[in-house]
Amino acid sequence: MMQHTPKLLSVALLAGLCMSGAAQAGKIADIAILIDESGSMGGEQAWLSGAISSLENQLISQGIGDGTDGENRYALIGFGASSSGQTGGVGIDDQARENDTWMSAGTFGSATGNLVTSGGTEDGYSAIDYFLDNYTPRADAALNVILITDEDRDNTNSALDYNSILGDLNSINAMLNVVVEADFGTQTVGNLLGFDSQGTGYQADGNGGFTMLSGASALNGYGSTIPDYVDLALATKGAAWDLNQLRAGGLMADSFSTAFVNIKATEIQQQVSNPGTVPLPGTLLLSAVGALGLVASSKRRNRRT
Repeated sequence: MMQHTPKLLSVALLAGLCMSGAAQAGKIADIAILIDESGSMGGEQAWLSGAISSLENQLISQGIGDGTDGENRYALIGFGASSSGQTGGVGIDDQARENDTWMSAGTFGSATGNLVTSGGTEDGYSAIDYFLDNYTPRADAALNVILITDEDRDNTNSALDYNSILGDLNSINAMLNVVVEADFGTQTVGNLLGFDSQGTGYQADGNGGFTMLSGASALNGYGSTIPDYVDLALATKGAAWDLNQLRAGGLMADSFSTAFVNIKATEIQQQVSNPGTVPLPGTLLLSAVGALGLVASSKRRNRRT
């Protein structure tokens, strides 16, 4: 059994966001994207390259991963592939993952072209476990995991359960976001883009942007999506996102992309400012809006054997 020292979270500022009037220069992030390769996921795979490029641009614009102390790194793991390139029963796509190496944002964009849509059995827990076993995050980088799937969990490994995966993510201070087939809302508002662990919901504004509201929760989801994926993300202080809002296209998809990238950058910014504390991205954004108004008016874990 190998003992791994938990990694401290750090990195990134949301573009245009000022905390104490200065950006946190020279910070870095390690961001892993785990995406389902079933036949219905072609649209999300095509979206991924642009979303990560936008996120990277936001981070670099604030001096995050700009080369001062290193660059941001990305991992791409396609899971559920039914091709000759998959690894064991986990269904990890050899081509997509670039031989288990971290990539630059540019290389990541190219690697998304290697994703396939021939998956048959998709186990998000096994994909997370594979990432934890095969990638080593940097001790001074924020660690973020993004799981994207329109399936609930296909259990290919009974040794992996909610508590074991949560414990492994927490042991290295990894934040999880999930993009899944689930509905989010409040008592009066439905069809939210997503929401976070504090109940802050993100709602499309009809113009390609988004607004925030309180009291959001998961209303329903496909199969076991909520207990297996949504609850897991919230337990790591991450957020959950409704895949169907992205699939709606048009201004709704624009709102989804804007909210997803901005909230992810804000989560990372909070990790930079207060390593080890609970990220409150919705609260942080609201505070930033107020501050701007004032200005205008004046590896990882204990490994199982």
